[in-house]
Amino acid sequence: MGFFEMTKTALKTVLSRPVTILYPYQPAKKTSLTRGHVVQDGSKCISCSICVKKCPSQAILLNKEAKTWQIDRFRCVVCNSCVDTCPTRCLSMDTQYTAPASVQGVEVFTITYVKPPKPEKKEETKE
Repeated sequence: MGFFEMTKTALKTVLSRPVTILYPYQPAKKTSLTRGHVVQDGSKCISCSICVKKCPSQAILLNKEAKTWQIDRFRCVVCNSCVDTCPTRCLSMDTQYTAPASVQGVEVFTITYVKPPKPEKKEETKE
């Protein structure tokens, strides 16, 4: 009886279409929820380091003195924790996957945020 079940399964597999897509020839379906890679906007980053603390794989490093933010693409698990916790929304998740990395998977971004000046207080005169 086992031989006939195996033959049935083999014939069904040979005569039906494949369940998966042929990836290099057919592009994968992408939706708005697809997680490709983390993108950083240095003009919005306030160097609060919340993303560094929330990263479960410790892929993010922040150097406040040098004003650099770096991510190790090999360590990043694309969990979206850093994007969700960023107070200024300088981090976002792109739907495109990153190109294969060469020897180093570390990307360094320069933080160019300039703190806006405080508005001057108007002194009221008492009458």
